[in-house]
Amino acid sequence: MTRLLVTSGTLVAVTVALAGCGSPESQPAAVNTAAPADAGGALDLTDSCPETVVMQQDWQPEAEHGAMYSLVGEDYVIDAEAKSVSGSLIAQGVDTGVDIEVRPGGPNVNFQPVPALMYLDPEILIGAVNSDVAIVAAADQPTVAVTSQLTWSPQILMWDPESHDGASTIPEAAAGGAPVVTAGDVIPTLLVSKGIIEASQMDLSYEGTPQRFVSDPTILQQGFVTAEPYIYEEEISEWAKPVGYQLLSELGYSIYPEPLAVRPETIEEYGDCLAKLVPIMQQAQIDFLAEPDDTVALILELVEAYQTGWTYSQGVADYSVEQQKALGIVTDDPATGVFGHLDPERMESIVADFVPILVESGSISASDAEQISAESLYTNEFIDMDISME
Repeated sequence: MTRLLVTSGTLVAVTVALAGCGSPESQPAAVNTAAPADAGGALDLTDSCPETVVMQQDWQPEAEHGAMYSLVGEDYVIDAEAKSVSGSLIAQGVDTGVDIEVRPGGPNVNFQPVPALMYLDPEILIGAVNSDVAIVAAADQPTVAVTSQLTWSPQILMWDPESHDGASTIPEAAAGGAPVVTAGDVIPTLLVSKGIIEASQMDLSYEGTPQRFVSDPTILQQGFVTAEPYIYEEEISEWAKPVGYQLLSELGYSIYPEPLAVRPETIEEYGDCLAKLVPIMQQAQIDFLAEPDDTVALILELVEAYQTGWTYSQGVADYSVEQQKALGIVTDDPATGVFGHLDPERMESIVADFVPILVESGSISASDAEQISAESLYTNEFIDMDISME
């Protein structure tokens, strides 16, 4: 398995085996058959947004990014060399009057963090920026989250139940002193601070492959609840059995994963656009989970076209959608009942909990840490308070 693991404020890249041959030819565009949005209505973006709304993801195409890809119209064109897909921006079945371009992250952009990409290329209107990544970038490349998509992080620690006496939680599985294998130190440092593991258990050698776990099932290893449990049981023949796991969000890993963010100046320049686009993104996530098939088909097509060595199956995509719903990874904001709303108290706790960890890891300086406030990292200004999953 090959997958990026975002476990610290800086982007941690797990090496993937890149394909040696060129990318396939882009397919000819289909015809856009969506009806135009009502002129001047909530879904008409022609007078407020750029002609092409460019959105940047932080990893390869996958079902966790379904809301963004769901907006790409059926007239899409894949640029296999540049690694992007573009087409009419279709929201709730109508043509908004502008185009959308979605760009993947990870190896497609040499593993650069999304804030860096947003400042290198101002054409990127919106990027997916984890809360801890935003904290790290705040001094030089500040971003402001405008809505969540995934409400809770899907990151987990997983283990072999047989090797850990049927453990059902991370504290139970880690109690015997087993190594906690991750690709960065933020998660284990958080667990150490809470007394769940000892510092001696920290092992930062994870490379994104199953070999270590399969050969030494006594370890705990990080992963994603939307992928690894299915992959290990169904797609890794050397394992082919269930794993135990617990969501890290249940133990204080409270970051917003990949909320949609903009540069601060974008709020002033494109405020009218965001007032329409943010509610569109709120609803797009809900609609994607309700009817994911067409978007998943596009995601699988993109994975094949980009030829980066990333593998992603229909089974994993379907499992991801199921887990996002069943485990409440995507859910309304508990404080308001509004989908996509960013909780001020939670943002305060994220800053309070993660800034010291990021200073300790060397990801940010103590002087920069003093300048970071929760209020600078997000805004609910553009949220439609009537949008809910209920």
